[in-house]
Amino acid sequence: MKRSLLSSSVAFVLLAFGFLQNISSQDIVLPAPDKTGGKPLMLALNERQTIRTFTADNLTNQQLSDLLWAAWGYNRPAEKKRTAPSSRNVQEIDVYAVLQTGLYLYVAETHTLKQIHNRDIRALCGTQDFVGTAPLNLIYVADMAKFGKKEGDEIKDSELLSPYVNTGFIAQNVYLYCASANLGCVVRGMVPKDKLAPEMGLRSNQRIILGHTIGVPVK
Repeated sequence: MKRSLLSSSVAFVLLAFGFLQNISSQDIVLPAPDKTGGKPLMLALNERQTIRTFTADNLTNQQLSDLLWAAWGYNRPAEKKRTAPSSRNVQEIDVYAVLQTGLYLYVAETHTLKQIHNRDIRALCGTQDFVGTAPLNLIYVADMAKFGKKEGDEIKDSELLSPYVNTGFIAQNVYLYCASANLGCVVRGMVPKDKLAPEMGLRSNQRIILGHTIGVPVK
């Protein structure tokens, strides 16, 4: 019995150590999302709107957690199924979070923000002034490798139809979460992709689809 307990304890420690090895000190380990709070769906739909003026207040880690889970988290973890649909369940969209502290990739499996670098590139996320000072910009990126595209392959506009549609589903989830949580947001197509992509370290078979600016609205 004692051996069994000891073996289980050792296994748990090893598993935990393996998990922690995959998370650096610069990554943001998000708290569990609150799946019971917020406003009723019909009220959130009634209050959904586009907002372009934000305070300087940063989002809390709980708000980041809830927002990212609502956007593109796993709502059926055992099946790795998401809160938003994707064509043929390819799940080709990656959600990057641009904060003052750097660039992060949202990893739904561990519900963490994995830091890509620590530079503040918010001003490159759009051509409007408010983009550079808002606390959070989400950048939706299509990984066309999941459609079989290799680096250097031509990517036609028609091949980006599904990524644009799937990004729309994710963006609407963000809009509804923001309405429910009294946050403001605006989804944007005016993104200097040629300047932003290199700063994000994207491959040639990754394509920026849209940007989404989020913050506390000015009242």
